[in-house]
Amino acid sequence: MTAELGLLPSPTDPAAAERQALIVRWAERHGVDAARRLAEAEDLADAVAAEITPDNTVDTYGKSWRVWERFCAAASLPQLEGSRGALVAFVAWMLREGQQNGQGYAATSASTHLAAAVVGLRERGVKVSGDDQAGARAALAGLAVKLLQAGERRGRGQAAGADIDGLRAVARACPDTLTGDRDKALVLTGFHYASRSQDPAGLLTGDVILHPRGLVVAVLTGKTKHSVRNAKIRYADDPEICPVRAWTVYRTRLVAEHGPQWADPSTPAFVSIDRWGHVTGGGMVPESVTRAIKRISMRAGVPIAWTGHSLRIGLASVARRAGRDGIAIADQGGWARHSRSMLGYMQRDDGWDDNASAGLA
Repeated sequence: MTAELGLLPSPTDPAAAERQALIVRWAERHGVDAARRLAEAEDLADAVAAEITPDNTVDTYGKSWRVWERFCAAASLPQLEGSRGALVAFVAWMLREGQQNGQGYAATSASTHLAAAVVGLRERGVKVSGDDQAGARAALAGLAVKLLQAGERRGRGQAAGADIDGLRAVARACPDTLTGDRDKALVLTGFHYASRSQDPAGLLTGDVILHPRGLVVAVLTGKTKHSVRNAKIRYADDPEICPVRAWTVYRTRLVAEHGPQWADPSTPAFVSIDRWGHVTGGGMVPESVTRAIKRISMRAGVPIAWTGHSLRIGLASVARRAGRDGIAIADQGGWARHSRSMLGYMQRDDGWDDNASAGLA
């Protein structure tokens, strides 16, 4: 049977062995030709899954699998076993000492590593039951509560959100250079469509279209159907922090100083510029966007330096304080409507003005 199906004898990889056994069962049930077609469909499904999985998700899986490997080495457990006990022990180890420096992970990081490790186990043909994974998650939740009760606050916490005062400080601190104009456009436009660091890095010139009422930004780097969107950015009443004017000034200067080739729709929207003001020929990457936003905010003297996520948090929280509808905020920022993460970004300043019990008695 295996020869008829063109299968290798006894593959050593567990996932390959499981796939081969499945094909043999299909052949016994439906015949060799049907089994081959079903196998081809499985290959297509694998290819589609690889195509639609974002690169940063693949990176996370790889990092988390290395954490799992370190745990297995430390606990003298086999890597290709995903029992309830092993997963609970993994969670406890991560919270206790799992980081490379011997310190414990924050519960949110441990949760990410647990989920990705289970994915890695299943990809390698290991059976991990839903009940066993649920047991590990329950242990993680309970241990996280114990850490809070003991007064431990792990992790960096939520990034500082950009606000209007910060945007004004940034605009005033940007020098009158191409780099300064790019920085201003990067922050002001990014705030208005709630950008992640990968969003401006992925933009091409042709993705940003001038409209009589502002800009239309085609955000194509999102991970969900909600985050891939055409975000509309209107002219601001205050010209000092107007994203449309900032974008126009930056692009006009780029073409004037470095040539008309930068007006081509296929060129990067946000170019990479070295410390001497030379355009290096490529576009910014997510890491350089994150570094730039931190540098820009520090130059402007904002109280807490911004991160690559500060613009995204800022749009949600500032728009909410201004009374914008939650659905409109979700659509602009590429969140699912009533997204839990979006609601989390709608930060309360101090809990006094926006207090559920205020004025009840």
